[in-house]
Amino acid sequence: MPKTLYQKVWEKHSVARLENGQTQLFIGAHLLHEVTSPQAFALLREMGRNVAYPERTFAVCDHIIPTGLIKRPLKDDLAEEMLCALENNTRKENITFFSPDKSYGVIHIVMPEHGIIRPGMTIACGDSHTATHGAFGAVAFGIGTSQVRDVLATQTVGVSPLKTRRILINGNLSKGVAAKDVILKVISVLGVNGGIGYAYEFDGPVIRSMSMEERMTICNMAIEGGARVGYINPDETTFAYLKGLPYSPQGDEWHKQLTYWKSIATDSGAEFDDEVTFDVTELKPIVTWGITPAMALPVDGKIPIPESALEKEAVEYMKVKPGASVLGTKIDVVFIGSCTNGRIEDLRAAAAVVNGRRIAPNIRTLVVPGSVQVKNMAEKEGLDRVFKEAGFDWREPGCSMCLAMNDDKLKGDELSVSTSNRNFKGRQGSATGRTALASPVTAAASALEGAIADPRKYI
Repeated sequence: MPKTLYQKVWEKHSVARLENGQTQLFIGAHLLHEVTSPQAFALLREMGRNVAYPERTFAVCDHIIPTGLIKRPLKDDLAEEMLCALENNTRKENITFFSPDKSYGVIHIVMPEHGIIRPGMTIACGDSHTATHGAFGAVAFGIGTSQVRDVLATQTVGVSPLKTRRILINGNLSKGVAAKDVILKVISVLGVNGGIGYAYEFDGPVIRSMSMEERMTICNMAIEGGARVGYINPDETTFAYLKGLPYSPQGDEWHKQLTYWKSIATDSGAEFDDEVTFDVTELKPIVTWGITPAMALPVDGKIPIPESALEKEAVEYMKVKPGASVLGTKIDVVFIGSCTNGRIEDLRAAAAVVNGRRIAPNIRTLVVPGSVQVKNMAEKEGLDRVFKEAGFDWREPGCSMCLAMNDDKLKGDELSVSTSNRNFKGRQGSATGRTALASPVTAAASALEGAIADPRKYI
């Protein structure tokens, strides 16, 4: 019987059926960062256990790391304590740690660029945006601290199987419209809770024409639509990206794995629990106006009349006027980076918009590469000079103002145009700070005008 990729990968990694009805699932790669791992390691020690498969475990420090000068000890005592805990735990357990003095960066950028993420794998991490790695044809999902402990101890975790929804993206993207706009459109239609209980399979000609970096943006935000898993079938684009990376198979093993990777793609005729189709030919650049990623509209759209209590709350919190145009809304901050849009293609696109121009006065701007590798590539190409000459602040790698567990925070009720993934209340470090999510080119254009701007006129 024809099967989906999700079904195939699930079956290949199923160890047992637990008494509570969950599946004991073997995890191919376990990713750790400094925020959710210290407690898990403490629980592991209480059990008197060691890490079962250290060679399948990889760690990075990203949320709390400063994006200015990194000097030890970190000036934030708690941040230094968290970093020390990760250093000590990974050293004791012989776990690969991409430390701040090496090739570090945001966990969902570092791991793919080293070839650690491959088709047909199961990936778990104590971070909701682990769905990013589904772009490679993997089943990837976030887990809680107690589950991090379970994976450390056994390399397995108890999880319930999901239903599958195929989301077909048809048509052709216009200039200035990016992968970020596509996923924001999907979430605005299906809602932030629409994917609960589902794995999303993204497909269609638009998805298949996307680069791996664009696919990672799509899958990264599947969780914002309520889906625990988002994935894309592997193809020649996937294989070309992986070839030659440090952890990718080599020689005869490459050809052996390539055969497997091709076999796990969804079969023709496989049945889904649901299917939704979008035609994005007429899609415009998208920005959010409210306090969830679903509160999104075209950049030239108007703030809707609130119909629900949540929308009324959003209007009040965001200080917007129903019926007013989003275009031209004055902003205070622009943040380009995060696990959603901190890759080299994102920086190239933003730099193309600002090249030869200057940002508006009184605008605070941060460009934060997603990894040391991305930063080095950008600087080799001269992108850092483009941003600096335009007035942007070129930073070191890290999560930065996405979650703001570092020095990069909004102040007061500042309004930020951000390429990150969440616009919840207080998300960017201030209890009253406001966030408008957008693509890198929309964020760059907005920095030039000091207001939410349409990037198409700069492309």
